[in-house]
Amino acid sequence: QVQLVESGGGSVQAGGSLSLSCTASKHTFTMGWFRQAPGKEREFVARIDWSSNIYYASSVKGRFTISRDNAKNTVYLQMNSLKPEDTAVYFCTAGNMFSATPDTWGQGTQVTVSS
Repeated sequence: QVQLVESGGGSVQAGGSLSLSCTASKHTFTMGWFRQAPGKEREFVARIDWSSNIYYASSVKGRFTISRDNAKNTVYLQMNSLKPEDTAVYFCTAGNMFSATPDTWGQGTQVTVSS
């Protein structure tokens, strides 16, 4: 059983930056991020696997950067050029090598971008 502990989140103005981090209690093949805005469905943001293969949602490509430190079982999300549309609860995720669907979810952290 994997546990995920998130750090970061907060409020920034449009155009600003924010960093998130998430540490897993043990090794995972895939780590990533989903988000859920008020009144909307949860959506994929980014993921990275053990070999540093990276996938981004088109809505964040070029603005967000995902990375991981395998030795620390930690994933990071650097968010630049933030927009009000990025406002959401962000969830850290972990998964296995057989599916992109996460097996484990963090508690979520609020990101608010004001205009």
